[in-house]
Amino acid sequence: MPKNVFLTGRERTFHRDDVIVSKTDLKGRIIYANRVFLDVAGYTEKEVLGQPHSLIRHPEMPRCVFKLLWSTLEAGQEIFAYVVNRCKNGDHYWVYAHVTPSFDASGNIISYHSNRRVPDMAIVNEHIIPLYKMLLEEEQRHASRKDGMLASEQMVLGLLEQHGIAYDEFVATLGKAA
Repeated sequence: MPKNVFLTGRERTFHRDDVIVSKTDLKGRIIYANRVFLDVAGYTEKEVLGQPHSLIRHPEMPRCVFKLLWSTLEAGQEIFAYVVNRCKNGDHYWVYAHVTPSFDASGNIISYHSNRRVPDMAIVNEHIIPLYKMLLEEEQRHASRKDGMLASEQMVLGLLEQHGIAYDEFVATLGKAA
């Protein structure tokens, strides 16, 4: 867990019809945040613009999930992911994120766009929290943060291979009967 991260243990929620929207530049710095984002995360627009999106990263998120997210986006593909974020005051909130690269007329990636909705908390509680706990424990088992992240990434890849599906299919089918 990073140093100086204050957590309250309180969960915030937002309305099922609300969508949290943010855009970042290629370095992950926030260039747009809608009102829902600001209200839920507890920041002002002035506080978030130009800041790294990791500003809201919760320490219980496995680093390998963000590695997968960024490598997928940099490959020009969209990704869906369950993410727990940290509010300014230390509260947290879960989202089901859809993140896409934005392209210019020549097909170059120029930014990233994220829409986050209220997740199915049954899926979060039954599948995501145990998975992320296992991945985080693997990451913390290693002296090197990089080695830990690579080890947890291998756990995810092994899980996908075991089920014979790609990550996006895995996420899309969580909670659905086999």
